[in-house]
Amino acid sequence: MGLHLAEIGRHVAPGAHGIVVLDGAGWHGAGDLVVPDNLTLLPLPPRSPELNPVENVWQYLRQNRLSLRVWPDYAAIVETCCAAWSDLMGAPDRVASITRRAWAKPVSS
Repeated sequence: MGLHLAEIGRHVAPGAHGIVVLDGAGWHGAGDLVVPDNLTLLPLPPRSPELNPVENVWQYLRQNRLSLRVWPDYAAIVETCCAAWSDLMGAPDRVASITRRAWAKPVSS
């Protein structure tokens, strides 16, 4: 998590401040977690998937790539999931539209 936050922090524009939305995963709150000065962690309330943008990603994948299918074996499941994820990651505009929140807007001071 620390390496992930450091990488996100490197991509925040100079003079800007980023917010990272967190669900309830245990590693998000590790006691020795180092948060870059240009980031703030925003934990979501428990049991609030409607606030978590990544829930829309899972819903999109289920609705468009992973539902109503029968796979012959475990390898086919993994292959299908990897292909669906790779296709989605190759479409950053789609990811942005799926995860966008009307209330999350850039703010300038």
